[in-house]
Amino acid sequence: MFPTRTLFGQARLTLFTRVGCGLCDNAKKTVVQLNKRRPFEYIETYVDEPENKKWKDVYDFDVPVLHIQSVKEGLPMEATLSDARKLFHRMTEQEVEQLVDEAEK
Repeated sequence: MFPTRTLFGQARLTLFTRVGCGLCDNAKKTVVQLNKRRPFEYIETYVDEPENKKWKDVYDFDVPVLHIQSVKEGLPMEATLSDARKLFHRMTEQEVEQLVDEAEK
């Protein structure tokens, strides 16, 4: 018997994005395609929304940004800067999957 990914942990992916951003649309497609093949929690955060001002202050000129975090008991539900692996601007499905693998170890 082999352990499943859920025994090791699962990844949470947070995409920081905005409306009308072509690179953001490409990043979304990449993440959605990967999510069809393997499970992970996926959240989109629109930096231009008032409740996301702290993320706009950080990523206003850098979107899309993808945070990949390990989901472990005791970690906050929201994205954080310090414990996330990050990809900026252009990303391939292979790059995202590699960081998901690392987060799930």
